[in-house]
Amino acid sequence: MHEVIDQLLKRRTVRRYDKRPIIAEDYACIKKAIMRAPTAGNMTLYSVIEVKEQAIKDQLAILCDDQPMIATAPLVFIFLADFEKWIQYFKYSKSAENTHIPLRKSGLGDFHLAMQDAIIAAQSGVVAADALGLGSCYIGDIIENGEKIQKLLKLPPHAVPACLVIMGYHTAQEDVKRIDRCSEDIVFMENTYQSFSHKELDKAWEKPLEREKKTKRLPFEGATIADAVYERKYASAFMTEMNRSVKAFLKRWEEEE
Repeated sequence: MHEVIDQLLKRRTVRRYDKRPIIAEDYACIKKAIMRAPTAGNMTLYSVIEVKEQAIKDQLAILCDDQPMIATAPLVFIFLADFEKWIQYFKYSKSAENTHIPLRKSGLGDFHLAMQDAIIAAQSGVVAADALGLGSCYIGDIIENGEKIQKLLKLPPHAVPACLVIMGYHTAQEDVKRIDRCSEDIVFMENTYQSFSHKELDKAWEKPLEREKKTKRLPFEGATIADAVYERKYASAFMTEMNRSVKAFLKRWEEEE
């Protein structure tokens, strides 16, 4: 098997890291990989904030659903969907006047493209880090507490957090097994969207369900993965907050407040 494919198939989330700092050559390589990520129209509609200040790391650990590993990670990257730089560049260059096309407000299509760019760039960095012997963990909770995150990072209207990624070298004691995914039978579809029966969905989630049983994480006897996800994720307080924050981010993006 090709080593890149093997690396992708073996990749798993790592939340504990060795304390040693990132080697300069590895750091530069990760940044190069991020910069070579596919991007809409070669516009690079993303920015990356590297958080070095401990006080900001500490605040992020609290605001992102109380995850202390953020405060201790050797490398903390926040990937932003960022149209702010282009809007400013259009204004500096007087592009609307030069092209005789009125400057419109940035819309949700712009947001969607920028969000794609940011996530693709993040994954390119994660793959590069893994190849260099670093572990990583995506932190989706960066989209909670939107107003506080915006203030902490001094974000303008058209720069919205897409994800936070922490990285670091593996610890010597680390022995973390990869978590089984659902069956590909409910992921890959042909031509049009396909709906699935209760039985098909249960079958697709058999392996993850077994892990939940072994780790005793199911909410009650006989629970399905749907029950566990509903209680732990979908109906959780942090998901309510995420939805509220994203709505606020989008409102600010469209209204340019």
